[in-house]
Formats: sequence, C-alpha cells, structure tokens
Amino acid sequence: MVERLGLKRGTLRRDLAIAATYLAGGLALLGLDVYPNFNLGLEPPAVVFLGTLVTACVAVAIRRIAPRSSLAVGSVAIVVDLAFGASLGTILVYGQVLFDACVYGTSRMWRWLLRIQLALTGVGAVAGIVLLRSWQGIVFGVFVVLIGLLPVVTGISVRQYRDQAVAERARAAAERARAEQTARLVELDRQQAVAAERTRMARELHDVIANHLSAVAIHATAALSVRGLDREQVDQALRVIRENSVQGLAEMRQMIGLLRDPDRAGRAPTDEPASGAVAEATRVRLAEVDRLVAQARDAGLSVRLETTGRAQSLPVSVDLAAYRIVQESLTNALKHGSGQASLVVDYQPELVSVTIENPLPDRTGGSALPGAGAGLIGMRERAALLHGRFDAGPRGPGWRVHAELPTTELHT
Repeated sequence: MVERLGLKRGTLRRDLAIAATYLAGGLALLGLDVYPNFNLGLEPPAVVFLGTLVTACVAVAIRRIAPRSSLAVGSVAIVVDLAFGASLGTILVYGQVLFDACVYGTSRMWRWLLRIQLALTGVGAVAGIVLLRSWQGIVFGVFVVLIGLLPVVTGISVRQYRDQAVAERARAAAERARAEQTARLVELDRQQAVAAERTRMARELHDVIANHLSAVAIHATAALSVRGLDREQVDQALRVIRENSVQGLAEMRQMIGLLRDPDRAGRAPTDEPASGAVAEATRVRLAEVDRLVAQARDAGLSVRLETTGRAQSLPVSVDLAAYRIVQESLTNALKHGSGQASLVVDYQPELVSVTIENPLPDRTGGSALPGAGAGLIGMRERAALLHGRFDAGPRGPGWRVHAELPTTELHT
C-alpha cells in the first residue's frame, strides 16, 4: 500500500511523509493542551512549542540525506523545548531523531550517542535523588532512558541487523559470482576437452586412411600417366588400388564403429586415451610391422626392415603410437621419397625405438604429392603424450624419422 502511494523505502518523499505524520500528531497534542509537562514557573507562548515541534520534524525529514545535521537540529529543538518546560510531541519526535541518527549515521556517531545517553541516564538518576532527597528521584533517570537511551539502543540493533543483512547479500552475491565463474571454467574445460578429442579423432582418421589413399593416388596417377602399359601392369595397379581401398574402408569402419559405441561415447575423454581405444578397435600392433612393410612394397616402395633386441609385449598406447609412426613415415617415404626406405625397430628393456630413413629425389619437375604437414604434427604429439622423444628432418641426402617410446607404465 505504501509503495502504491509512491512512498518507497529509502526515498526523500517517504521521509517527508513521516515528518508530516509526526507534525500532525504533535499538533494534535498541542491542540489538546498536553503541554507543558513540567512546570518550571514559566508561561511561554504556544508558538515556542510549535517552533520546537516543527524544528524536530525538519530533523526527521533530513535524517537520511544529512544524519549529522538532523541530529544537530533535533538536539537544538529538544534543548529549547526542555528549557521552557517540555512538550510531549517534541520529546516523541526527538526519540525518532536519535533512532535515525544511529541507523543512518556513522559508526562513530552511534557509539558517541550511546555513551552520552548512558551518562545522561546516570546524571538524571543522581540529580533526581539529590533534588527530591529520595530514591524516588531515580524516575528522572528512567525518563532519560525512555526518551534517549531506548531509541539509541533500538537504532543500534536495527543498524546491526541491517548491516548483517547487507553482508549476507554481499556474501550471497559473491557465492553466485564464484558459482558462475566455476560454471564458466567447467564449460571452458569441456570445450577444451571436446577440441582435444576432435583433434585426436582427426589424427586417428588421418593415420588410418592416409597411407591407403596415398597408395591409391600414386598407382592411379601411374596408370593414367604412363602410356603403353600392358594388361598385367594395369591389373597389378588395379589390385593395389583395390586392396588399399578395401583395407582403408575396413579400418575407417572400425574407427566409426568405435566412435558410435554407446558404452564408449558416454565415457569422459580422459577416462581412456583415444589412442588406446582405437588400438583395441583396429587391432594394430608394432609386431605386425611386416604387414605395413608388405603393403608399402606392394605400393611400389622398396623397404629394408631390420629388427633388433628382443620383441616384447608393449602397452596398448605405445603399441599403437609406434605402429602409426611407422605407418605415417612409410606413407611419407612413398609420397615424397625416391622409392626406397629403411626401417629399424629396436626393442630395449625400457623403451622401443623406430627409425625410418629414405633418400629424397630431385623434385625440380614438381611431381611431388602435396602434403599439409599434419602427419609430422600427429607423430610428434603421439610421442609427447607418452613422454617419449621424436625427431624428424633432413639428414644428409635423405629424410630421417626417429622416435623413442617408453615401454614402462606412466603414472602421472
């Protein structure tokens, strides 16, 4: 109802309305001749008490915009009013002034008001006993408590409750802000996890089909560009194209089947490395490197394979990483080399290393197949994820790829 009248809490209009209400009540008391309360032998005109009442109401009106001025104006009004005998209306309004000074003033203000009212209560009680020469004079102290100390204590209590509510709201706002920040960080982590998972998927797809498509492209280019091929040569090129196409499709279907597996789809990206899951799905192992070499030879790459050390069972992630590095390196040698390559697989007690070297031909004719460099990035990342070493680059007249992968379990 108050808000419908435009008297919202914390507005000057509301303060003016409260002051006007006090003024109306005080005028009613003056009209009923409820003054003076104490007969000091003076007969002041009614305009004196009317002036003190209006002054005290003005103090109420400015209580929020100027707490110190409000207290000063109200104190002047009560002092003048008491000097001429005191009127009930002004006394009641001054109680509101003291209350407002404690609520809206500074902390120092209400502390001083509390000390002053306690002192005045003691002084009033002692003065009453001395003047009346009886313990009944303590009523003067009670009078000070009612018009001064009680409004001050009430105002301090309201202020403390208000400050506590403000602190609670600030704490709640800070908690909401922290919750929102946490939610944003969780979302960023989720997006980063999704991006990392997509990168791993792209790398796996690249490794699965790149060498097969490269072999298909090379033999298709040869069949189209070389004139005068006999039937046997054409059939050989078509067989290589068909074998690589079928095997590439089979491996890609296995990859897609893995990604569609509902049991794995609901698993967090960090629960199991993508490389380990794909290794189980595609069932590729470094021990099957002979198959890679045979495919490379069928595609036209002369590969010399050498295995040193004692072959051992490797962790799934290491097995797949080493297999993919060899696969990508032979694919690059087929695409960019001169038709020859050497592969050395070295098994050591705590690591396995693979080294692929191939000579580089003179590409002045511009016949090299294009490459985006994703293969080298993927190989380097595979080694880094396993805390291994990877080097790739020119060496003498050729290109060398060397990777060392630890075979012990990593605990991070």
